[in-house]
Amino acid sequence: MRNFHPAVALLLMAMLTIGCKSKTETPSPGKPVAEKSDDPAPTAETPPVDETPPTHAQGGIVTENHLADETSLYLLMHAKNPVDWYPWGEAAFQKAKSEKKVIFLSIGYSSCHWCHVMEHESFVDKEIAAFLNKHFVCIKVDREERPDVDGIYMQSLQIFNQLMRNGRGGGWPLSMFLTPEGQPFFGGTYFPARDGDRGPSLGFLTTINRVEEAWRTDPEAIRGDAATITRFVKQATEGTLNELQTVDAAFPGVIFESLERQFDSEYGGFSFSADDPHRPKFPEPANLLFLIDRAQRGGDDSAKAVELLTTTLDHMAMGGIRDHLGGGFHRYSVDRFWHIPHFEKMLYDNGQLASVYAEAYALTKNPAYRQVIEEMMTFLKREMVSDDGAFLTALDADSEGEEGKFYRWTKEELERIIPDEDEELFFAVYRIDEEPNFEGEFYAPQLPQTLAEIAATRNTTEEALEQRLKPLRDKLFIVRSQRQRPLTDEKILTSWNGLMIRGLADSGRIFDRPDYVEMAVRAADFVLAELRTDEGRLQRTYGKGHAKLNAYLNDYAFLTYGLIGLHQATGEPRWLSAALEITDKQLELFWDESGKGFFFTSSDHESLLARAKNPHDGAQPSGNSIAAINLLYLAKATNGDSYRQYAKETVEAMAGLTKQFPAAAPLLGVAAADLAGEQE
Repeated sequence: MRNFHPAVALLLMAMLTIGCKSKTETPSPGKPVAEKSDDPAPTAETPPVDETPPTHAQGGIVTENHLADETSLYLLMHAKNPVDWYPWGEAAFQKAKSEKKVIFLSIGYSSCHWCHVMEHESFVDKEIAAFLNKHFVCIKVDREERPDVDGIYMQSLQIFNQLMRNGRGGGWPLSMFLTPEGQPFFGGTYFPARDGDRGPSLGFLTTINRVEEAWRTDPEAIRGDAATITRFVKQATEGTLNELQTVDAAFPGVIFESLERQFDSEYGGFSFSADDPHRPKFPEPANLLFLIDRAQRGGDDSAKAVELLTTTLDHMAMGGIRDHLGGGFHRYSVDRFWHIPHFEKMLYDNGQLASVYAEAYALTKNPAYRQVIEEMMTFLKREMVSDDGAFLTALDADSEGEEGKFYRWTKEELERIIPDEDEELFFAVYRIDEEPNFEGEFYAPQLPQTLAEIAATRNTTEEALEQRLKPLRDKLFIVRSQRQRPLTDEKILTSWNGLMIRGLADSGRIFDRPDYVEMAVRAADFVLAELRTDEGRLQRTYGKGHAKLNAYLNDYAFLTYGLIGLHQATGEPRWLSAALEITDKQLELFWDESGKGFFFTSSDHESLLARAKNPHDGAQPSGNSIAAINLLYLAKATNGDSYRQYAKETVEAMAGLTKQFPAAAPLLGVAAADLAGEQE
């Protein structure tokens, strides 16, 4: 293979850390991309934001771009930028081709902190906007609406970084530069606006100047770079899933051993680094659901599975990743210890963690897990349900332009609110008697031990301790509620609602809470009525009173997963019927008759760089893993051998990845265990 020295990168040597080896390493096809934070956090404070909208059209500045009619909150946030943004679509690509311009593709989401920072620093900057408008066609994408576009270009960035040997990861905002035909040749994540704004990196203004210079000077070299990256994207996306591989009863055990090797025995969770305690740590619900399945099967490793599970859940429940005042979980922890969160709250996290904590309670009868569920459900009812009963997408990390401002406290604030007679107890329980644990003088409440352990040290019961603490938390919650709230992204996504429906159904069944089940029923009824066409096709998103965008595999699979949860919780035949209808449509639109398994996009979807299957479980589970689990349930419920055969072929089609990287798709191991009839 030839050495890879991209034309643009040669102009940006000061910005990139390029490996000095002369031979480029081939990217590993199909290797799962590690989940990343939004971007490595710069150390400087965010500059003041100039939110004054442009008032005239001079010097390349626009007064209105092409996003005003969109339904995505994220796109609407950019509708008054002076950048001439286009939504993803034919109009933008036709403009780029006819004017022979590079496409600047910016992908993010509404609750992403560093997406906001880059907007405030660069996309409202009139000098930067004028240069972009003159030399580029700019496309803005909401990754939650278009996970297909996000996935393929995030894969492109990962490939680019591997080819460049720069040690960089992925994240959001995703900033990619494409040929007019949509092939990627250069990219990154967050860029500061100007050189030196945040350390030694080149700024975005310099970057776009050099990209434009490289394109103007040698467009054919750029196209060659783009063709190389595109070839590797296709290989990485499609190359390892081209033959069925037999999966036997030992396969789930291999996954368990891999997870055990990655486990943080001190604080719980996976993929940690003892040498880098501030490496982000994610809940990874798929791993936890796999451990629950291993424990439920009662095999030789069931006790160890419970240990890994409860160590993780206990530390998550103690940590700042849990909202101790308002309920629910934040996106992830910025440290190994679960202490400080990245503050956005995502529906898909809370939906999956509802299932996890409910099923863990069924295994252990730990009352702390019941409390987690009860507080989460209160949060969901209060903040995440639409008037029609469906669930909203996310709460932002920021308020008043600062990450976490809504959730943080100074000791002086707490001293004013907590009665003197309760101050010692509250401060000790929530670690306020220590040095500030967040930025500067601020605290994010967290527990140093479980409530049961704290109660034991104080010679009281957990119940008595909670009776003293709850009124104090309620006082703080009332004060917090008077602050300026983070924005809520009110779009309704089919797949994320499916995960929340399942979490509610599981919680209602396990805790005998009909009100939880009723919340799931309302959401399911809405999705089936408003996000399904007369022909039975699902739509991806709902906003401003209408649904749009053909749905993806995850929408079909996750909604079916939720409907199956309702069937388990209620026994009502209508949920099984709906699950069967959606699964049959999924088989019609997404099944790969040649290679088996399911594509992420439907057979009539627009053509992108490659047609992915997305086999690994990440922040959200793989559609293929969930589809296999669904198919096996439907096979048992209907005595349908064809569903079982589809499940078997799905597992075998994805097994190539999991045999290379066993922990990449733990939920595939759940399906494999069912297929093998594993009874350990």
